[in-house]
Amino acid sequence: MKTNKIIYWIATGLLSALLLMSAGMYVFNNEEVSQTFMALGYPTYIIYPLAVAKISAVLVILSQKLTLLKEWAYAGLFFNFILATSAHINIHDGDQIGGIIALILLITSYIFNKKIFNN
Repeated sequence: MKTNKIIYWIATGLLSALLLMSAGMYVFNNEEVSQTFMALGYPTYIIYPLAVAKISAVLVILSQKLTLLKEWAYAGLFFNFILATSAHINIHDGDQIGGIIALILLITSYIFNKKIFNN
């Protein structure tokens, strides 16, 4: 049980840090992020809502009381990471590794969240 908690908190902590750094880039480095979004074929008007969604997802995932909302946060992040990885693969820019790492952290966090908190 202790090992499961350690794995969960490491994966969730790294995932949270990744999401917060990403949201921070969306806000504080908007010009570069806008260029990347345009290269990927995404509209730039979704940058700020995505930043808010990522910060909200971190708050919900770290909460232990909002179980239904937590499921939605995990699902939303899963689709976000799949689409981001796919977009980077499609334009051959080599930046898909971030999405793959995020997916691994997300899946690990989700699996160990279920093992720890749903028993």
